[in-house]
Amino acid sequence: MAGIAIGRPRRRPRTRPGAVPADKAYSNRAIRSHLRRRGITATIPGPAGQKANRARRGSSGGRPPAFDARRYHQRNTDERCPSKLKGHRAVAPRYDKRDYIYRGTIDIASGSGSGTPSHDPSDRP
Repeated sequence: MAGIAIGRPRRRPRTRPGAVPADKAYSNRAIRSHLRRRGITATIPGPAGQKANRARRGSSGGRPPAFDARRYHQRNTDERCPSKLKGHRAVAPRYDKRDYIYRGTIDIASGSGSGTPSHDPSDRP
């Protein structure tokens, strides 16, 4: 997490995420309170058992935590990305000795690195 930085114009890069999408398994009080203390929005659906218990208790069951379904849908795309990258032979086993070499391999495999060939016809000599 220390290597993640979100660039902003004319300011220090942001290192804390704005929101964290997670599975139902991470829907507990400790995780939610930790994220709340750090000012991070938790996008975690409530498990069916918690929802049923809250409904059974009625008004004394408490207010359910906020949930943004659209933001949670993005989680599926985020989880598929590493799986697609591991389909490349160089990324999957991670034999690299240095971390910057591994990050460069990921850049090339994802198509965002400078090692990707240009497909612009005007670049040809």
